[in-house]
Amino acid sequence: MKTFFLLPVLGLTAACAMPPQGVPGDAVTAYDAAVASIGCNLRSEKDYLPVELQTGMTREQVLEMTAFKIANKQAKKLPDGTVQLMTGACA
Repeated sequence: MKTFFLLPVLGLTAACAMPPQGVPGDAVTAYDAAVASIGCNLRSEKDYLPVELQTGMTREQVLEMTAFKIANKQAKKLPDGTVQLMTGACA
């Protein structure tokens, strides 16, 4: 499953605690809205792909934004590897 591949990447990029480079200024807001539209949880390909399409971000940028949210305690990683957003509509 691709989720297991994504988890180590999140751990590596979480130390950065900065939004991804090369994304529009409203990327954080767009990310929050996109994740909320899929139920506030990122678990697998079927979750990440809609977020990419709605935000216009690449997979790498979505992963970096997710790591940014985790590092800033705006999202949390659940024991099963799911990432749950805790801001905006997902609060």
